[in-house]
Amino acid sequence: MKRKNKPFNVDNAEDSTGFLIWQLTSVWQRSVKIELEAYDLTHSQFVVLASAHWLTLQLQDVTQIALSHHTKIDPMTISGVLKKLTHKKLITRIEHPTDTRAKTVLLTKKGQEIVKKAIATVEKFDKDFFSKLKSGLPSFNKSLVKLLDQE
Repeated sequence: MKRKNKPFNVDNAEDSTGFLIWQLTSVWQRSVKIELEAYDLTHSQFVVLASAHWLTLQLQDVTQIALSHHTKIDPMTISGVLKKLTHKKLITRIEHPTDTRAKTVLLTKKGQEIVKKAIATVEKFDKDFFSKLKSGLPSFNKSLVKLLDQE
């Protein structure tokens, strides 16, 4: 028997897309966190470090704002993560050549070594984790990009 004033638009939790995304990201992030413990990196630190490496390889300017746009993490959080990565001696920040308000983020040799190993670990984990999607993975990724493009 259904209640007259039911608060949910779905009868089953499995029909709530937002709740499923929440559950999936919680399970995925918890597992990635375990994988990254070997590198003494939090998930946020890994994402920022890997993104700095990615942007460098793409010959893009690596600044706090560029990292924020690339990762979809707010600039203040990026700032805190960069401070921790600097303290761990995984990155350095130098004056930007043209923008006096910005600093360029550079990976140190130690940062490059750690991020390359951590990327291999996380990519293997992701491949295994998402393997259940099989041939549907490209479509799943396109759907995620479509949702991210709304922002």
